[in-house]
Amino acid sequence: MVTKNIRIFLAFVALFASSQAAAQSIDTQINNAVQPLTDALASFIFYSIPIVGADVPLIVLWLIFGAVFFTVYLGFINIRGFKHAINIVRGKFHDPGHEGEISHFQALTAAVSGTVGIGNISGVAITVSLGGPGAIFWLIMAGLVGMTTKFVECALGVKYRQTNADGSVSGGPMYYLRDGLARRGWPNFGKFLGIFYAISIVIGCLGIGNMFQSNQAFQQILQVTGGEQSALLGYGWAAGLAMAGLVALIILGGIKSIGRVTSKLVPFMVVLYIAGCLIVLALNIAVLPAAIFSIVSGAFSMEGVVGGAVGIMILGFQRAAFSNEAGIGSAPIAHSAVQTNDPLTEGFVALLEPFIDTVIICTLTGLVLVTTFPADTLMGGGLSGIELTSAAFNANIAGSSIPLSFVALMFAFSTMLAWGYYGTKGWTYIFGEGRTKEMIFGLIFCAFIVVGASVKLSAILDFADALIFVMAIPNLLGLYIMAPEIRQDLNEYWARRLERLAGQAAPLQALERDT
Repeated sequence: MVTKNIRIFLAFVALFASSQAAAQSIDTQINNAVQPLTDALASFIFYSIPIVGADVPLIVLWLIFGAVFFTVYLGFINIRGFKHAINIVRGKFHDPGHEGEISHFQALTAAVSGTVGIGNISGVAITVSLGGPGAIFWLIMAGLVGMTTKFVECALGVKYRQTNADGSVSGGPMYYLRDGLARRGWPNFGKFLGIFYAISIVIGCLGIGNMFQSNQAFQQILQVTGGEQSALLGYGWAAGLAMAGLVALIILGGIKSIGRVTSKLVPFMVVLYIAGCLIVLALNIAVLPAAIFSIVSGAFSMEGVVGGAVGIMILGFQRAAFSNEAGIGSAPIAHSAVQTNDPLTEGFVALLEPFIDTVIICTLTGLVLVTTFPADTLMGGGLSGIELTSAAFNANIAGSSIPLSFVALMFAFSTMLAWGYYGTKGWTYIFGEGRTKEMIFGLIFCAFIVVGASVKLSAILDFADALIFVMAIPNLLGLYIMAPEIRQDLNEYWARRLERLAGQAAPLQALERDT
């Protein structure tokens, strides 16, 4: 069956590859069709108000306030619970007999695969090219407070998940919005927010989850094969078909198939990329202190970007939200499949996501850029996105754009796997569980991978940004309403851990060692 599908796939490639002119025409037509939609959607989602001379999108303020609120409200659990989170991921408290489909480590890698994507390479470069080095500082701050938002939403995702007749698990904002608000006496409002979120994730996954990823992956392929002179120019649809075929082979197997792949792929690609960044920073060790100073000082600069320091802060927070998705609600869908009988354990695991994705990987990308190029080159050198990051690596290590393109493809591929699962769960929430319904959405998802590889960066970036941020509206609203519940659950969780250590002479000190 698989061999037959491969033959059909190759036949499609041969059919569409018959004429380069026709291919370029397809790309242009797709871009022209998508651009008006992205313009209208972006103007609605990113409606801005002027603050201290900067146009600040209301949706970004919504995310910033949510992250800061939960960080303070839960007593900085992003810091206090960090060591405990590491121990849980290590398997210290894992019980394979608990309800669920995948381990804590697999759940983390599946969710991280959805956040560690092309945006970590290209998105940071776009942000720095617009706001300068100072935007990196605010990106880091957003990552740190976003850890708490991720803790809250993923703990609730496990708490309100449902087990299906076939033993599979479904969870995420759709379920905790519906059932959590019903528990608080607002069943109709909860149902409305659940449906609203499900529709948003179905549409949103087609933007950030595959179109942006396949677009930037193909741009990197063009970069290493000759740029504007590449023989592949105009054949984005063909690269999209290849990526779509590989994604389909895995996502149709469900979360267990995705977890098996991401548990191997994510650690490998993350370590490989971090190693590359550290090599570049070692080569530029002499200018590293000056680069760090420019990041910190630039964060509070009143020059270099419209709106000064406020504008720089907003750029950093917006790109961080795009990267780690804290407050968006996508990650709880993957975390809900974890094997655990205690939802709070997965909340702790989830807070590691923004740390890995934003605080570590995005920061390293920013440092590579700032230690390689002066500020005027970063902000006015004519390069942006993944091309700028690629140029930075090449400037330090000749030929490094080739391994970087390999990493970029892995990032894009892993992200599409996770978001294919997210979109499927939103689809089945709306239309009901069932293998046939899952396969229908899988085909739709893969078709948009082809579309994404065929359109221009301007169209796809606006489309992806708008679609991911709209999901934060119902999700954060529900989190605010259920904030007292999650704080009570957290207090009870620590109390249970103390009870287990009650026989020891110094339970508080023992708890600190244990966690």
